[in-house]
Amino acid sequence: MKNKSYIGVSFVILIFGIIFIPRIIERIKNGTVVQGDRIDAVSNHKNPDTGLMVVGPVPKFQLTDQNNKTISNKDYEGKVYVVEFFFSSCPSICPIMNKNMVDIQNEFFGNPNFGIVSISIDPEKDTPQVLKTHSEKLGAKSANWHFLTGDKKYIYDIANKGFNLYVGENSKVNGGFEHSGLFALIDKKGNIRCRKDDFGNPTLYYDGLEKKGIKTITADIKKLLNE
Repeated sequence: MKNKSYIGVSFVILIFGIIFIPRIIERIKNGTVVQGDRIDAVSNHKNPDTGLMVVGPVPKFQLTDQNNKTISNKDYEGKVYVVEFFFSSCPSICPIMNKNMVDIQNEFFGNPNFGIVSISIDPEKDTPQVLKTHSEKLGAKSANWHFLTGDKKYIYDIANKGFNLYVGENSKVNGGFEHSGLFALIDKKGNIRCRKDDFGNPTLYYDGLEKKGIKTITADIKKLLNE
């Protein structure tokens, strides 16, 4: 009985050698000895999941920057960037937003894959020259930080309908304009991204006034740059 078992085992080994060993040798020659569907998925997945939600595509825009250059969302393709709405004569929250944006700029200064978009909601006063002076006073040094101006209705449509970030005129408030202090985060593919709250819902935007919000968006910018 033992002899028959040895013969059976030997027969199986022989068949295995005839069928599979040439395949293994061929894979070794081709450098694919450990390749398979699951391994392919791991090896081709270069970027870890950021855990950030996709809110939707960034609205298309085309405006004029502080250097009288036409800038559109296409100029930011392949870049991670932050969008804010402000006006240079704002007496309330804009100075805080702009200062925090400078801190974000400095964190990623020199990285060609990061940018900032600051869109004026008072384009009649915020001409390219006014915005250039404003940007210089702030310390905006990045070549990818554009202060944009243009037609008021066009800008308000971008804010209110495109980003769903309210902006408006109100003569009763200090400065004459109303807007949020929120920042929008855009990924390299032109999608608005955000975190989830404790209930799994999208937070949509980032607080541009509090240090906690700036710390959060800075961390998420780093994640998106590595995607």
